[in-house]
Amino acid sequence: MERSRLRLAKAVAVSIGSVVLFAVVTGLLPNSLYVRMVPRTGLDYLFLLLTGGFLGLYTYQRSPRRRGDDTTAATGTVVGVLAFGCPVCNAVLLALFSSSALMTYLDPLRPLLGAVSVALFAGLLYSRSQRTCERCVEATSSTAE
Repeated sequence: MERSRLRLAKAVAVSIGSVVLFAVVTGLLPNSLYVRMVPRTGLDYLFLLLTGGFLGLYTYQRSPRRRGDDTTAATGTVVGVLAFGCPVCNAVLLALFSSSALMTYLDPLRPLLGAVSVALFAGLLYSRSQRTCERCVEATSSTAE
């Protein structure tokens, strides 16, 4: 019981921490350190909250012995940040592409990137829950015999 509460507390901390961190560094939470150069939209906030929520759920489900899913979770997080982040404020993207290219090609794709991020996380969490349920059924049937 205590272990479950600790996992839940860690998952909630990851969710809240990631939402606050991503909101500050993308300018969704207005601050004096970062100025957002594109307007904030409801979709930006939706994808921010979904990304933070999925990170918390992933942390709650995560098993230290299963590390293969970390790549999918990291990809979902990066794509999610691209979905709600300011395209011309991202220093890495700006170093690779011009601001006009980012506004012309990446900005219209941000809702699609958000949908891809949600699909990646939803698929990952679903597959992990199925594996967990299969292990529960196996454990229950082996103890019943």
